[in-house]
Amino acid sequence: MNTVENVKTKKTPWWWVPTLYFAEGVPYFLVNNISVMMFTKLGVPNGQMAFFTTLLYFPWFLKGIWSPIVDVVKTKRWWIVTMQALMTAMMILLTITLPRPDATAIAEGQVQMSMFWFTLVLFIIAAFASATHDIAADGYYMLAHTPSSQAAFIGIRSTFYRIASVFGQGVLVFIAGRIERSTGNIPLSWQITIGVCAVVFLLITLYHTFILPKPADDKPRIEGGDTKQTFRELGNSFKTFFTKPGVLLAICFMLLYRLPEGFLIKMCQPFLVAATEKGGLALGTDAVGVVYGTIGVIALLAGGIVGGIFASKVGLKKALWPMAACMTLPCLTFVYLAIALPTNFIVISTAVAIEQFGYGFGFTAYMLYMMYFSEGEFKTSHYAICTAFMALSMMLPGFVAGYIQEAIGYVNFFWMVMVCCIATIAVTIFARRKVDGNYGRK
Repeated sequence: MNTVENVKTKKTPWWWVPTLYFAEGVPYFLVNNISVMMFTKLGVPNGQMAFFTTLLYFPWFLKGIWSPIVDVVKTKRWWIVTMQALMTAMMILLTITLPRPDATAIAEGQVQMSMFWFTLVLFIIAAFASATHDIAADGYYMLAHTPSSQAAFIGIRSTFYRIASVFGQGVLVFIAGRIERSTGNIPLSWQITIGVCAVVFLLITLYHTFILPKPADDKPRIEGGDTKQTFRELGNSFKTFFTKPGVLLAICFMLLYRLPEGFLIKMCQPFLVAATEKGGLALGTDAVGVVYGTIGVIALLAGGIVGGIFASKVGLKKALWPMAACMTLPCLTFVYLAIALPTNFIVISTAVAIEQFGYGFGFTAYMLYMMYFSEGEFKTSHYAICTAFMALSMMLPGFVAGYIQEAIGYVNFFWMVMVCCIATIAVTIFARRKVDGNYGRK
């Protein structure tokens, strides 16, 4: 019995695809997005906040080094459940140990990141577990579907990944904002919020322990503990990736296609909550949960769905140009917000929604390109290596985004983001020439 038949006789993908990709999204957004808002509200300056939260992205870059281990040691189902249990433990510890800076230091924005060293350690462990979970989940997904079934459910997996974003950046941030308003205690608001996240993730982990099916082909590539063969397999996965035709162009595309968003994403939330005298919109935490974490993410989700439908009709090659345009042009909305500093909630929400819809639409091409380039014997490892370069594309601008913003202000910063759109256009020109015209088209 083949893999797909085995899965179908036991459980339909509707039982596990939605929850698996919700579980993939929650810790990612906790580590990389919610941490940005949390440290900003706890009074950490933008430069330090952006630099250290970008460090948390390292596991997604480095996972290409250990991704072959997930291929050759244990089953992918084992990796999924084990990493979910570890992430749950980290969330519980974060809830218990989060420091409580002085309210005056928070108000002045002078809380040093050194106060949160243990919090950062816990976030790093959660990040490594989350990155490993990503490897296993993506590989498990590809093993459990035929190519046509993968295409049918890619919209579903993307949808529930974005629902995790709404939960993380919307619901959780809104909860933190409401608790902050009612108690005036910012550290307590984040302790309770992360505690809620820990409970939800515990329930998901228990569910997957019993519900995830066991595909016949989900087994270690190496059995019997042959160490030499294991390392040979690891080496082969890297060798075959870096000797693929067009690998340098592919790496350039993966590094530069999202460059504008790499700068923008670190400063969006600080800009929304910053005081007007500092060039921000002075929104409350709960308002950011609605504007950026809910309306913005729903627009992002809508853009992804529309992008998936569009790409399936015309194929990746024809979709690249309109998607690259939508990845870049909507960034102008933040230039407008920084210049006009509107106070109207609808205006702010509309501007954020436009930018996020464009990003969601344009990001579809990025996902399809990584899947296209990963085809082959080691597709799990190769896809993980691609996502490592995706992580690096966010890290490089993220390291300096906060310091640049502090030096030139929000208006000039967002204009700089627009200049970076040139890189997106350049790599799209060259990458498009190498893409199979039929790939991604039904």
